[in-house]
Amino acid sequence: MPSKSLISWRSTGARALDEIEAAHRAVGGIGPGRRYATQQINHAYAVLLSSQFQRYCRDLQSEAADELAGAVTMPVVRDIFRVQLTTGRKLDSGNPNPGNIGSDFGRLAMDFWPEVLARETRNHARRLRLEELNRWRNAVAHQDFDPAQLGGAVDLRLPMVRRWRVTCNALAEQFDSAVAAYLATITGVAPW
Repeated sequence: MPSKSLISWRSTGARALDEIEAAHRAVGGIGPGRRYATQQINHAYAVLLSSQFQRYCRDLQSEAADELAGAVTMPVVRDIFRVQLTTGRKLDSGNPNPGNIGSDFGRLAMDFWPEVLARETRNHARRLRLEELNRWRNAVAHQDFDPAQLGGAVDLRLPMVRRWRVTCNALAEQFDSAVAAYLATITGVAPW
């Protein structure tokens, strides 16, 4: 069974991303205006994908913190513990890049990326694509399209964003199972 966070990623998050896919399809014409409009939609899609993935990662970390805090029997201590696990997270204000994700799950004493990377060899390439998504997200948000930072490109194409979406879907599944396994090891009970 998946976490509530993964269920939300697959439903609410997917619907939001599907809506921007539909907007991309709805833009018609073949002239220069269409290319400019689709470029703007591609930018919006990349930023939305990054923000939805950030929400998923933050929600998963909160859900994991709740599970760990639930093992504390004294209510006041449980509340203090939970606050310490979630206050000031990097994912509350920063991008869902590998460093921020690893740092926030590290607050749970989880060696996050080594555990995720050990689960499947494809996770190494997925981590690199997540970094690429975040570089593009920052380029769009700051309107600074430095080809040296963007793999030599300055135009964002729909296939790239779709590939990042596939990557985020796969990473969400991998994160969910890695965190569940970690929590089960700590608490002795499967969290979801």
